[in-house]
Amino acid sequence: MTTPPAGAPYWEPAELPPHPQLHGVVTADVAVVGAGLAGLSCAYHLAVSAPGLDIVVVDAEQPAAGASGRGTGLLGPRAGPSVDRAVRRFGPRTARRMHRASERAVRDVLDLCGRLGVPCGLRTGEQLMAARSSAGLVALARQARACREIGLDVPVLTSAGIRDRVGVPYKAALLYRPAATLDPAALTCALARACADKGVRFYGGSPLLALRPGDLVGPELVLPHGRLYAGQAVLAVNSAARTLDLPVGTVLPLEVYAVATEPLSAPVYEALGGGAGRAVVDAVPMAPYFRLLPDGGLVAGGGTATVLAGLDAPRLQALRERAWSRLERWLRCLRPGLAGARVTHRWSGRIGVTGDDLPVVGPVQGFPDVWYVGGCGGHGLALSVAHGAHVAAALLGTPEPGEPLPWHRSRAPRLPVHGPARPLLRAYVDGLGRAARRAC
Repeated sequence: MTTPPAGAPYWEPAELPPHPQLHGVVTADVAVVGAGLAGLSCAYHLAVSAPGLDIVVVDAEQPAAGASGRGTGLLGPRAGPSVDRAVRRFGPRTARRMHRASERAVRDVLDLCGRLGVPCGLRTGEQLMAARSSAGLVALARQARACREIGLDVPVLTSAGIRDRVGVPYKAALLYRPAATLDPAALTCALARACADKGVRFYGGSPLLALRPGDLVGPELVLPHGRLYAGQAVLAVNSAARTLDLPVGTVLPLEVYAVATEPLSAPVYEALGGGAGRAVVDAVPMAPYFRLLPDGGLVAGGGTATVLAGLDAPRLQALRERAWSRLERWLRCLRPGLAGARVTHRWSGRIGVTGDDLPVVGPVQGFPDVWYVGGCGGHGLALSVAHGAHVAAALLGTPEPGEPLPWHRSRAPRLPVHGPARPLLRAYVDGLGRAARRAC
């Protein structure tokens, strides 16, 4: 069993629907495994579109216990690799479609928040992809040129334009809209309650142990205390695909880190953007980012990621402490008024990444009527909701018109998670973190 993510996040889970353990034999029309945003979005869209459908959601813990409740609440348009890399790999037309899809995903989450009608700390604003190092400026220039060439409305900000928004000495930035910041746990819990109100049944504390083809129709899901038989199944389990030995390629589990501060002084809070729902992300891969909180505090994340394979608990905890310390040092350097800001929360979460930075959203090969969703690479707040809606439409036989997007696929590339090549993979990820910290 893997060591669970550490630390209590800033977000506190809201009221949840009842989620007893699954015992005995349970049947359903559709089984959704994973009560994060992707799984709950799928269940919600199924329940809305087909009210008579018998839907069961099962989770190893409870809704919002995983990445969906432990994120940092940045809602912005990003899907897969950066725009310039997407143009090189897929061509300008597909790269444009990818970015437009991510913009629609952001708007869909904003619409969903309105439909659910619950407070989730939502503040619409802007997301700045900013740079202050030479490496970051080079990356930013490539992305700006690609956006311009394929007709995306992504303005370039000078240092003066950045200072008008956030008082941090970045040299240039790309301005992404639509964007927002919110409480990811509140959104996830609200989505769970909305599903329950529409008749969706929940089971918690029931990790999936195995998946088998059913004797007659649909799959058999093996759980610690029972069996779940369904006509169709959706495995919104992200990087847990590796432990289940699902044939979806490598969705590598990485642990990422975040910290939150006490409320800042009024002048510092306003200088960093105040009531605007902005987030600032460095242009270098894996670099730190920050956003402000409605209560006057600040959340920072990024800068370090840990390959979990092969780590024992003491070593992992030591790496966590180091990552949190780095984040604290970084946020104190954003501007002088943050030097004395007290950190009140430190936590980690798990994301799933693939070798080509693209999610996997498609049927599981060898298992009729089973779909998998995962591998958003840390950009899953908007994409997870979009992926859940996409899979729900496919299960109901009403797929979206048009060509499939590059992440509508059944497998990701294989990565050397085991064996003698594993240290090379860890060295590569560690190297990205060191490069990001040098750039800051």
